[in-house]
Amino acid sequence: MASIVYILCALTSLMCTVLLYRGYRVNRFRLLFWSSIGFAGFAFNNIFLFLDQEVIHNLDLSVFRTIPGAIGMIIMVYGLITEET
Repeated sequence: MASIVYILCALTSLMCTVLLYRGYRVNRFRLLFWSSIGFAGFAFNNIFLFLDQEVIHNLDLSVFRTIPGAIGMIIMVYGLITEET
């Protein structure tokens, strides 16, 4: 059951990435661009979580799965701070 949740979270983050980037291409509102990059990091985080918990059992990927999420969050916060509306 947990593997289904991991996959659905990764797909949701990936779909948010695609939709935010499509919105950026239409409106050229840069906050959408920063948010899409942030959600891409969250998607990679969820993919690595699935690999760590369900596929690769003898290797700890906790550092590798935390780095994309942290980078995504940093990029999203940067976009929130620097962009003006």
